[in-house]
Amino acid sequence: MIKLLGDLPEQPIIALSGGVDSMAVADFISNSRSVRCAFFHHGTMASQKAFEFLMPYCQKRGWPLALGRISSPRGKVESPEEFWRNQRYNWLNTLGEGVITAHHLDDCVETYLWSMMHGTAKTIPYRRNKVIRPFLLTPKIELVEWAHRHDIPWVEDDSNKDLQYTRNYVRHELVPRALHVNPGLHKVVARKVEEYNDSIDINI
Repeated sequence: MIKLLGDLPEQPIIALSGGVDSMAVADFISNSRSVRCAFFHHGTMASQKAFEFLMPYCQKRGWPLALGRISSPRGKVESPEEFWRNQRYNWLNTLGEGVITAHHLDDCVETYLWSMMHGTAKTIPYRRNKVIRPFLLTPKIELVEWAHRHDIPWVEDDSNKDLQYTRNYVRHELVPRALHVNPGLHKVVARKVEEYNDSIDINI
């Protein structure tokens, strides 16, 4: 079941990547609200493939699609992941209130494990400036199943399998091992997400 954290904005802007998570989220929200979409182009072949998929799809659905691009060179101390993430959020925050990303419970599990190995276990916050993440309590499998049930297409980013990126290594190598030790890890992290967000006003 898709479980929401907080309230959806009346005029949402969905950050689309072309992947199954954001495509399912956009379709889910479009059942109750008119949506606008936003895509950030990282300047890679994968981004171009995603954009060429999204542009006609959004036109077909009647979803306006805003396009952002890299605006400055990468700093020497930034990893590619950090650079792309910072550029993407800087742009998303220029779009106004109500920007929604498709971060889900599996993302929180990955962040929890990664941050725990660096000394302090953390989860993903509901809000980052003007960007909100209402799907943090929803397991990825629920979004995948939504896409299948509603015939929602998506594109796969082959870079998601590249283990040189820390996030991918955590996802493909560490999470399965952690689940072998504790199959209830998603429930543990979901409680952490709820505890953290109960301590703040997520509707500010």
